[in-house]
Amino acid sequence: MAAAGGEPSTENVSDELFQNFYTEVKQIEKRDSVLTSKQQIERLLRPGASYFNLNPFEVLQIDPEATDDELKKRFRALSILVHPDKNQDDQLRAQKSFEAVDKAYKSLLEPEQRKRALDVVHAGQEYVEHNVKEKKKQLKKDGKSLDVEEDDPDMFKQAVYKQTMKLFAELEIKRKEREAKDMHERKRAREEEIETAEKAKRDREWQKNFEETRDGRVDSWRSFQAKGKKSKEKKNRSFLKPPKVKMEQRE
Repeated sequence: MAAAGGEPSTENVSDELFQNFYTEVKQIEKRDSVLTSKQQIERLLRPGASYFNLNPFEVLQIDPEATDDELKKRFRALSILVHPDKNQDDQLRAQKSFEAVDKAYKSLLEPEQRKRALDVVHAGQEYVEHNVKEKKKQLKKDGKSLDVEEDDPDMFKQAVYKQTMKLFAELEIKRKEREAKDMHERKRAREEEIETAEKAKRDREWQKNFEETRDGRVDSWRSFQAKGKKSKEKKNRSFLKPPKVKMEQRE
């Protein structure tokens, strides 16, 4: 539906840009699908690959809405290209590339992981579309031209790509933070467990030692009491003197 003044609505413009974006993505996939083994290895190990490869669709160069059959076919074709056996002169890098492809494929085979990846892709697209609408709304309010750089399909595609990669990176950072926190909690819990076990061991050893030496302590105390009693009796006897007898005097 056209907006007032005969201008296309922002929603229609966004839909058109979205379709253009996917058209160009498919063209890029078709172009990249004929890359040589070495070129695919370079792509998968390029600078920043640790973040680029967080997006399994990017790794496999496949449409997020691809069917399972398309996914399997793409995996077979790409895994053969980068397989270490096919790249004898660059086996180490080929192995890393193959692992990236295999990881991406397995993640998309898992329904829950695939859904999460699709959610990220859709969130990136929606974010850019929302920004375009907001920009045009502000331009219209200011009485300016509604042209924005995202009207260019290449710029729109680039914006979606950047936002999608940013979201994948943010999720990975949060995952690592949670993992580090969980590891810290597990370490703390383990340390407390060890300390509790050591304290219990010390208590048991003290109790055992106490029990083993109790008879000796009792005997010592009895001996001490007995000696004290004898000493006291002896002392008392030493102070017992017979009374003096007063001699009678006769007249």
